[in-house]
Amino acid sequence: MSRLPLPQPLRMEYPLRTVREDRVSVQEFPHRRLRITIDHEPLQGVTPEMLLDWFSHIGETMLYAGQTVPRYRAWHPLDHIHWELVRSAPGGGAGEGARFRIVEAMGRDERFYIDSVDRVEKLDLTGIRLVLRIAGVMFFQLEHTWSRAENATHYTSVMDVGARSALALPINTYLRSRVFVPGMERAWVKHNVEEVGLFEHLLPALQQPAITR
Repeated sequence: MSRLPLPQPLRMEYPLRTVREDRVSVQEFPHRRLRITIDHEPLQGVTPEMLLDWFSHIGETMLYAGQTVPRYRAWHPLDHIHWELVRSAPGGGAGEGARFRIVEAMGRDERFYIDSVDRVEKLDLTGIRLVLRIAGVMFFQLEHTWSRAENATHYTSVMDVGARSALALPINTYLRSRVFVPGMERAWVKHNVEEVGLFEHLLPALQQPAITR
């Protein structure tokens, strides 16, 4: 796949959340494994149904800042570059079993450019799980889980980089030095806090398609 350039940012219509360190955990494990956990502040006015609908139709467009744009670009107007359905789910569309191509540059920094194809192993009313396996072994997993709260949704993100086996050390080392490079941990935390926070604005707006933002 050819490297896609970083597009001009979309206009920021909504404020971005800032990172609260007491809600973030970065853990190092043997064999160069990494786990990042973010317990996001509750998403006010958002329901699990809205989140399931968003990820099920992430390849569609929406009205944002007075123009029709890909939903993925609106989700993070600064950092997101491209989303592509590489393979449809067995039942069609972007459901379980689909493969997503995700291209982004966290903080608009070329050092933190990611272009990955991940399999959707779970997508339902409780969350989404994206996984990369090599020869059947999981080397990357990003799981977003959500649950209903009072007038809000509780949302947690957990990223795992690297396989557990000692035999995976060479690949884990490659991933940590050439793909998920040093410094990307903090860049991803900031990026994820920002994009998840924008759900408070984007998802309710999708319930009112006649309103021009």
